[in-house]
Amino acid sequence: MNKICVYLITYIFIIHTSLFAYSTDPKEFVSELVTEVISKLSDKNLTDDEKAKFVEEIALENVDIKALSLYTLGEIRKSSEKQILIKYQNTFEKYFLKSLTSRLSDYSNSDFKVIEADKKSVNYTIVNSQIVPVDGGPKIKIDWRIYTKNPEKPLIRDLIVEGLSLARTQKEEFSSILSSNDNKVEILIQKLEEFINN
Repeated sequence: MNKICVYLITYIFIIHTSLFAYSTDPKEFVSELVTEVISKLSDKNLTDDEKAKFVEEIALENVDIKALSLYTLGEIRKSSEKQILIKYQNTFEKYFLKSLTSRLSDYSNSDFKVIEADKKSVNYTIVNSQIVPVDGGPKIKIDWRIYTKNPEKPLIRDLIVEGLSLARTQKEEFSSILSSNDNKVEILIQKLEEFINN
């Protein structure tokens, strides 16, 4: 009886894992991930909260949020106190997830197509893609910067939408806030918290 239970649990775990695991090939990784996200966002049987939770889970697993938080903080991260840095990273994660879920809803009625992948180095691959709104709107070119230091676990490091890096844009916005406030990271954290709580 115990053996049957073990086999059953193992079988369920394997099936569950295979349903949510994406390819380790950067091109296939992006294609599978985005196709699933669009499918979930367009599912009328799911509530907005369920869709948001799904997107958050996908992001936490497949986006290198920690690296993004440090990059967007800029050079100040090197001189910041450890406790402030940890608080910033935790706040940035919440800010990122809220911002992401609000943006993705715009693409729920779109077709997605991966065009090609360009391996820049052992650690990075750029995956070129295109979003085509089904309502006939203009096509949107999106390039995905995929971090592949661990070849078994590709991670999204940046999106370049129509030539504009979202990570770089965010870094410039944060830099402006910091430079206007004596480079106090606490003020930036406060601004992010205001966005999160609105």
